[in-house]
Order: sequence, then C-alpha cells, then structure tokens
Amino acid sequence: MRIDSHQHFWKYDPVVHAWITSDMNAIAKDFLPEDLLPLLQAAKIDGCVAVQADQSEAETQFLLNLADKYSFIKGVVGWVDLRASNLDERLEYYSQFKKLKGFRHVVQGEPKGFLLDPTFIAGVRKLAKYNFTYDILIYHHQLEEAVAFARAIDYVKMVVDHIAKPAIRDGAVAPWDRFMGSLAGISHVSCKVSGMVTEANWQQWKPADFTPYLDRISEAFGTQRLLYGSDWPVCQVAATYSQQLTLVETHLATFSAHEQQLVMGGNAHRFYNL
Repeated sequence: MRIDSHQHFWKYDPVVHAWITSDMNAIAKDFLPEDLLPLLQAAKIDGCVAVQADQSEAETQFLLNLADKYSFIKGVVGWVDLRASNLDERLEYYSQFKKLKGFRHVVQGEPKGFLLDPTFIAGVRKLAKYNFTYDILIYHHQLEEAVAFARAIDYVKMVVDHIAKPAIRDGAVAPWDRFMGSLAGISHVSCKVSGMVTEANWQQWKPADFTPYLDRISEAFGTQRLLYGSDWPVCQVAATYSQQLTLVETHLATFSAHEQQLVMGGNAHRFYNL
C-alpha cells in the first residue's frame, strides 16, 4: 500500500490561515479531499494521512469528519493543547476515534526553549498511554533542542516533519546534517521525506539541490524509518504534486523494491498503525 503520510485540508480563511502570505497565493483557497483524490489516483497512491494546519480542536474535528466521509484518508494527525491542565480528559475523549493517530504542535513558530518546557514534555509523554504519535515540526535551527526533547521522551513514537526544514535555498548542509544524525540515533524517531521544495528557491530549484539532504537522511535513518509525504497543498507554492513525488522516487530508484515500498507506504502504515 502506497501512502502519502503528510498532507493538509482546509477551507481557506485569511485570519485562521494568516501564515499563507501574499507570495503564497497559489494556496490561498480551499483544498478538500475531492481536490486531492485525483492526484493520489494519478500517482497510484492508495491513501493519505491528514495533518493539522490550524492549532485548534475544531481543526482536529474537521479532519476527523473528513476521514469519516472519505475512506482514502487513512489517518489524522490533529492538535490538542499538550500543556492544558485537562489534557488527560481530552486524550481520553480522543481515544475513541480510530482514525486519530497522533498530534502535532507548530513548534516552528514558537520561541527558543519551547520544546524543553517541562509542561510540554509532560504532555507529550501522556500520548504513550493512548498509543498516539507526535509529529515534530521545526526549522533546522531548532534541531539541537529537538534532540534533547526526543531523548527526554523515550516511549512515544515521533516523526520529524519535512526533514526539519534545512536551508536548501542557501545550500547549507551543516550543522543540520550533524543534528539529523543525532536524531536518527534515537530509535523511536522517524523522519518524513516531505516539504523539501518549499525550503528551496520556489521558482528556480533543480533536482540536484536536494541530493545532499536526501542522501543524508537515507544514510542516517535508513529505509525503515523514512516516510514519504507530499506536504500538499503547501508544496504547490514551488512544485506540482507530480514534481515533488518524482524527486523522492528518483532518489529511491537505486534502492531495492522492498526498501522503496517501505518508504512509500510500509513505514507510514506501521508508524501510524493505519
């Protein structure tokens, strides 16, 4: 089964989606399951994991409602306030939804030190009780903190979104590569091969720009802890669905058929218990 482990849906609202700036007009509109399905079918992808784009429980319910209606949405990564005093109650409530697989916080927009906040760490630790996962969304400059965070929570399955957003447009590999190696050394951490085109020059990127980053994560995590994700529709500011998929599939072409299957779906199926 081929799985897109990372995409988004939304009904565009300029206030809720204020992160969509004027240079991102290509995605300043509604994106719903009926828009994604033809792209998945053309790519011979069997299903997807819908990931939160707004930090609200309303967003989580919105995605769960879509997942109930569309069988190709195999899982949801939602949002809940992981620092809330009533977190246990909320996680107990969410445990009834079989397609809810985990949670994410937009840490890339938080100040330095957020990941090491004891209240946040305590909240993430509680996910293990319900077999929920945690998606780590950060920029490359937050990696050192992310390593300490992941080491502090050794029994929650975690996955780094968008290869931790390295500075691809600048061609900078260090120290991103060193910290990714440290994260890969933590056995319960995986990595999504996603979101790369948005970190490159949107108009002038070329496939070779991504080679050192793809080589590094393949070396560090191996094919058993890499998950393909499109980051659709955000990817469309820089590439079509087909273009971003081709980058990953071209890189994987030298790997065995079994290894390709793992990255393109098997690992997502296991990680999210789809």
